[in-house]
Amino acid sequence: MTEMEGGPEGAEGLSLPRVVIEELRERARRAGSTVEEYVLDLLTRDEDPREAWRRYLEGAVQLLERAEAELSRGDLRQASEKIWGACALAIKAHAMAKKGLRLESHADLWAYKNEVAEELGSWVRNAFKLADSMHKNCYENLATREDVEDALGEVRRLVDAVAGALGKGSGTLGRA
Repeated sequence: MTEMEGGPEGAEGLSLPRVVIEELRERARRAGSTVEEYVLDLLTRDEDPREAWRRYLEGAVQLLERAEAELSRGDLRQASEKIWGACALAIKAHAMAKKGLRLESHADLWAYKNEVAEELGSWVRNAFKLADSMHKNCYENLATREDVEDALGEVRRLVDAVAGALGKGSGTLGRA
């Protein structure tokens, strides 16, 4: 049995057979998402998107916390994956809350980020592109620490702005 990686407080005793974890990772990879994003999509697929969005936003916040922890350990690849996941979950949360839409592909995310940018500002497109570069870094591991820190800052700004737009208040992460 292998423990599935948990948040800052750990997996709370959750352990899964290695074959399950490997299958989750493979299916998430094929879907172009993080394991967290993939599992959240599965868990909420039968729910009304106008209700499920809150868990996506909470997941984005938690992934940013984990990205910071990975960065402090020097694991740029894992930090990059968490940054991309946080961005994707924030964009999905916005689509669900505002329009009742489920975004299911990278193409959907790329298209819908423009709607978020119309509401929040053109900087959203740049934040999204930085996050997408972190998604690529999960596989290529070429980004420098400074690149990862820049992306983390911009995606943190995005998550906070989406939270504010959805009425969860600004400063969701306790930062400006």
